[in-house]
Amino acid sequence: MATPKTIAVIVVAAGTGERMGGGPKQYRMLAGKPVLTRSIEAFLRRPDVTWVVPVIHRDHRAQINSLGLAHPKLLDPVIGAASRQGSVLAGLEALAALAPDIVLIQDAARPLVDDAVIDGVIAALGQGALPVTAVTDTIKRSNDGRAVSATEDRRRLYAAQTPQGFAFATILDAHRRAAALAADFTDDAAIAEHFGIPVALTAGSARNIKLTHPEDFERAERLLGGRTMETRVGTGFDVHPFEPGDAVWLGGVRIAHSAKLKGHSDADAALHALTDAIYGALGEGDIGTFFPPSDPQWKGAASVIFLEHAAGLVAQRRGRIVNLDVTIVCEAPKISPHVPAMKLVIGEACGIAASRIAIKATTSEGLGFTGRNEGVVAMATATIELPRED
Repeated sequence: MATPKTIAVIVVAAGTGERMGGGPKQYRMLAGKPVLTRSIEAFLRRPDVTWVVPVIHRDHRAQINSLGLAHPKLLDPVIGAASRQGSVLAGLEALAALAPDIVLIQDAARPLVDDAVIDGVIAALGQGALPVTAVTDTIKRSNDGRAVSATEDRRRLYAAQTPQGFAFATILDAHRRAAALAADFTDDAAIAEHFGIPVALTAGSARNIKLTHPEDFERAERLLGGRTMETRVGTGFDVHPFEPGDAVWLGGVRIAHSAKLKGHSDADAALHALTDAIYGALGEGDIGTFFPPSDPQWKGAASVIFLEHAAGLVAQRRGRIVNLDVTIVCEAPKISPHVPAMKLVIGEACGIAASRIAIKATTSEGLGFTGRNEGVVAMATATIELPRED
């Protein structure tokens, strides 16, 4: 299947947490961060995800608001139903107007899902895909709960995980039809199976555990403790001269001006500096390494492509962008009116909230080539977190 244009994620978080005790498990702290925050951020940080919609219990609006989640990809919470099946349908219906190409359905109680599992589901999608792990224990069946009736062939058994992925229109139709039945399906793959929708098996992960009992939290804490993160900082610098034109591109925003910036791409000095800063934090090369100016396909290209690539490398290495800081130096045009729009573009490209982006503008007080209004300079710093390798 070709890479889809739009991917929506439903994070199912409408349970009351009665089996766990101590309040809804999706809002409990796990290694210093709420479970639901971890589950949502696992998808928000991915460049290929377009929208994320949490489905919550009707009484949990205050709890989800307290998480302080804000992101251009994050849609307003949807109120779920008494069953998981009903909650998923509520999420699907909320996405119907957006009509994404595919949808991933994730249980909030699996906050340790990683990119490898998600990548596998997306890559395998025809109509449906399900991450699984092989069953290693011998499985017994009992008809009365007291005596063994049979031993299952574990070579044919798999434990299902999430996210489960589907062509959006296909699973929406199946869920609507399932709602008319008396049966209560335990997961979305079961609904697909019932209506004859093919579901491919993909690789799950032993880390992708479901938090059901108190001991599951202890195990998750241990798993997270084994993945120590380290902070990396990179810097970027770029300069472009003016040439005849009527607008410049800076921070991914077109700004009317008496000239344009000269360069092989759109010459967006701000995005170039940010991109190089991220590459630097990763220990990679620079824009020219990945997008050489000698390659004609990048002539006039939008520089947001370069920034998305750098952010994608961070995600591939299971890291996250913590903060981006850019300073633009020029006499004109005036930058400050365009800062909110720039933050929106950069946030979308990097999968981070605008609160993690700083954009500042200054002049060189009439000194040097920027003071003579001959061009623009941009300097940037990127702070990221990556799993420690040593």
